[in-house]
Amino acid sequence: MSEPLLKAEDLHVRFSVARGIKGLFADRERRTIDAVAGVSLEIREGECLAIVGESGSGKTTLARALNGLTPIAGGKAWFAGGPLHENANWPAVRRQTVMIFQDPVGSLSPRMTVRSLILEPFRIHGIAIGEPAQKARELLAAAGLSQEFLDRYPHQLSGGQARRVGVARALALNPALLLADEPTAGLDVSVQGEILTLLNKLRGELGLAMLIITHNLNIIRHVADRIGVMYLGRLVETGPVEEVFASPAHPYTRTLLAANPEPDPNAKLERIALKGEVPSLLARPKGCEFHPRCPWSREDCAARAPDLAPVAGREQCKARCLYPFSTGETPGE
Repeated sequence: MSEPLLKAEDLHVRFSVARGIKGLFADRERRTIDAVAGVSLEIREGECLAIVGESGSGKTTLARALNGLTPIAGGKAWFAGGPLHENANWPAVRRQTVMIFQDPVGSLSPRMTVRSLILEPFRIHGIAIGEPAQKARELLAAAGLSQEFLDRYPHQLSGGQARRVGVARALALNPALLLADEPTAGLDVSVQGEILTLLNKLRGELGLAMLIITHNLNIIRHVADRIGVMYLGRLVETGPVEEVFASPAHPYTRTLLAANPEPDPNAKLERIALKGEVPSLLARPKGCEFHPRCPWSREDCAARAPDLAPVAGREQCKARCLYPFSTGETPGE
């Protein structure tokens, strides 16, 4: 098996936050939190890994750290064999790892035309192109837009059109890895399908590897090979998409899938109610961090912290749970 294109081991990202006020004009007491707390993952050439979880679970922070937009505080990461955790050549890395940001319009400068936005990567990296106008038309066509959009500004684009411009700009330098943060957020269902079809098409044609961050579990089966489920900055389950969807091993994954919208009005739904709210990163629960909300928690779950370990009988699946569900097991068994 070939070496991973992207690899992370025990990756940490920390932020300093204020906690309490000592006086009206006194400095706030500050402490750090681990927004990403020991994540390990691998992505190979042409592979798509989807990262899912509730808001605040650390998904976007993880992607930003892998692209140098947020400092790595601990652990190690490599891209194409080169280290990202120390002495990284970020300009060179960003020629090969590009991001599609969550807000399609907000990620585009309002003062620049679509033509200038698409050609901007060449200017930033000092790459000469023979015929800029022709190159802009080719990139826009690859993203599914006609040349009539070249002289428009971001405020003249719909959300789907702005997303396609973002894709065209991301593909300008022929990257090896695409980090897509909520690529279908805020788009109509029909437009979501168009964007997913476009990403799959480009992945097949260019051999592009992808890390997709999403809340929308329905899109994962259409684009991803593997899935990683995050909770409080940690991966709690990983594995091939079809296996995880068919038989989730971690209770949190099971509750996420149970809450997934079902378009069939006659489908039998078994919703699973979670207790309370997502805990604060300033006060992580002891033991298993999911146990205060877990419908199947046991007494020792509050005292023992599980590791991300292989699931029995499923070599490619891992779960951070003391009592993971077995294949085909139903809640309560």
